[in-house]
Amino acid sequence: MGAQKLLMPVRGVPMIDRVLDVTRDYETIVVSSPEVAAHIRVRPRMQVILNSKPDLGMAHSFEIANGAAPPEDALLVFLGDKPLVTEALAKTVAQHGVASGADVCFPERDGLGGHPVFFSPRARSRVEILTGDSLQSLRDDPELIKVTVPLDDEGAYVDIDEPADLRTIMNE
Repeated sequence: MGAQKLLMPVRGVPMIDRVLDVTRDYETIVVSSPEVAAHIRVRPRMQVILNSKPDLGMAHSFEIANGAAPPEDALLVFLGDKPLVTEALAKTVAQHGVASGADVCFPERDGLGGHPVFFSPRARSRVEILTGDSLQSLRDDPELIKVTVPLDDEGAYVDIDEPADLRTIMNE
């Protein structure tokens, strides 16, 4: 991206701020590189934990957050590079996760999983099965009850990985 992508503006607001604004109704644990953490506006009910090894990927960040959250709580995992996520999307996934008794719940469209992802306390207790740098091994664990929520909401799927991705959403 040529710069720290989470600090790049999306429709006038830094990408990370757009995602964190959606989490304002939740106790929030932010796992962040030191560079991004320096720019986060900490608010009540928000804990920022530095990840000195962000290159280890999402699974490592999840392990950090998982260790900081009370074990009896579910986690709703947001990604900083999905800046079109909305409060309605987050609430829909969280409510479906709780109401269905799911261990794992996430949006899905045409076989593609999206975010945020709900992990129950039972799913969180299986963090040791994480492999690689993603949460897919935990999300797809056959020992867990998985519920997908059919949603077309672009916020669940639009991921900013390259400059072209950013230009595309800026022109919408």
